[in-house]
Amino acid sequence: MQHLTELNSETFVLYAYRNYRNPQCVGGIAEFESDLQAFKYVKKLINKYLTTDQLSYRLIMNHVILIYNVFGIEAANKMMEFKMGHKHWTVLKPILLYLDYIGPTDYINVTQDQAVIEELRSI
Repeated sequence: MQHLTELNSETFVLYAYRNYRNPQCVGGIAEFESDLQAFKYVKKLINKYLTTDQLSYRLIMNHVILIYNVFGIEAANKMMEFKMGHKHWTVLKPILLYLDYIGPTDYINVTQDQAVIEELRSI
């Protein structure tokens, strides 16, 4: 079995499939593809916030939790690194810290969005 060390557009789906852990999956490939769509939704919601200042942090968190539940922390982190651009990480990092999916010393070069931090503190 080939060990995937680096994700790219050709290996992403295979890596996701190998790390897919959804015990409630009854929809087969359609459910897997639906769970993969969560990355697109997270990116779209962050883009919306960056352009309109409308932060749907609970919806972002719901999609992030789904991703980490079905792919596991290590794989989901690697997949997030591939799927999200640098601008997305300013919003994503505080959420991942809040959910304890990354540690305080992870991604130290990423500046966190203060508005997101304030919203998370109000929970």
